[in-house]
Amino acid sequence: MSTNSPKSCRLIRPSRQYHGKQGFDYGEAISAESAGAESICMHILTIPPGGKAKAHLHESHETAIYMLRGQSAMWFGEQLEQHMQIEEGDFLYIPAGMPHLPYNPSDADSCTAIIARTDPNEQESVMLLPHLDAKFKRIQP
Repeated sequence: MSTNSPKSCRLIRPSRQYHGKQGFDYGEAISAESAGAESICMHILTIPPGGKAKAHLHESHETAIYMLRGQSAMWFGEQLEQHMQIEEGDFLYIPAGMPHLPYNPSDADSCTAIIARTDPNEQESVMLLPHLDAKFKRIQP
């Protein structure tokens, strides 16, 4: 998207997916790339049964998540020492710079969430944390 185009409302009909650094496939929605957004990125994520992300954080950007369908779980904290379950209908806030590793604990059902971040770029602020991944080769709460 050209940065020289005039500001206007944009309707985005998700038609493509992209593979994120975190290891998941995201449904494109609102971003600098798709709509010329300057301060927000929003997309949809479906995690397949047993799927898990790579440990990561978003530098200088907050994240808000709405669990649309199913159930997810997440390890978080400086050493991923804390754990929480996210149920359908829950809202989740992740502060900027917080290490986290989301996953789907179900062996049978996928889960879907709507995710918004204060970074307008889909992947720019993602910082992988491979030293934490080593601790979670096999996720078990």
